[in-house]
Amino acid sequence: MIIAATLWSMAGVLTRHLEAARDFEVTFWRSLFAAIYVAGAMLWQHKAQALPRLLAVGRFGMISGAMWAIMFSCFMIALTMTTVANTLIVMSISPLLTALFARIFLHQQIAARTWLAICVATAGIFWMFIDGFSQLDARGLAGMMIALGVPLAAAVNVISMKKGGHAVDLIPAVLIGGVLSALAMLPMAWPFQASLHDLLILALLGFFQLGFPCMLMVRAARSLSAPELSLLALLEVLLGPIWAWLGAGEVPAQATLLGGSVVLSALVFNELLALRKA
Repeated sequence: MIIAATLWSMAGVLTRHLEAARDFEVTFWRSLFAAIYVAGAMLWQHKAQALPRLLAVGRFGMISGAMWAIMFSCFMIALTMTTVANTLIVMSISPLLTALFARIFLHQQIAARTWLAICVATAGIFWMFIDGFSQLDARGLAGMMIALGVPLAAAVNVISMKKGGHAVDLIPAVLIGGVLSALAMLPMAWPFQASLHDLLILALLGFFQLGFPCMLMVRAARSLSAPELSLLALLEVLLGPIWAWLGAGEVPAQATLLGGSVVLSALVFNELLALRKA
């Protein structure tokens, strides 16, 4: 799960090097290439059984696929309407929503240490981006409402993986999500403007920043609790500004570094106590 979140965090620095592709077209190509990667991985691993596995995902697989599509799409739509900081602040409530959903739908007891880590990490996220939390107009508020679809879908997706992931393989759900997202973005992405240089970067994004780490998360869901999955996913928000600093020269503000240290401390605190208890 740590590897998955680290790969997710590469999106910002890679997109900084795009020449012409923007907004919806980025989401279209990234989702399409992610679907191609997952389809190729399934064919390589399962050969003739790949299609039967796709058809056998069942109810939870279809729910998971729809949630992946919502996450892939809502993030980019929100970014076209409000700032990155506002979008990430909304996304930071994902661990809290996941813990609440796990309590309601999985009847899972959430440890006090996990609740504490969720609260501290959320505060750290706000600290990281408070300087960029601009005064909202109507369009910005609408963008934040759309961004709310990301943590909601992420929480529902984690619950679906926990309830259905032991009965069927939910990796095909990532393929379904990529296809649905690409189809949803196609009308807004046309006409295409991406250069060959852009397509190479977008393929890299689809393969190794989206498809592969999403497959890793499905595997991790078999061993980690729902709140742990969402907490570790916050590493994406923490590491994103660091890669932009190292790879695109975007120097992070002091609040970003201090808030990031708070988030990282909360994650390490939670995992160390979990290991000690185990």
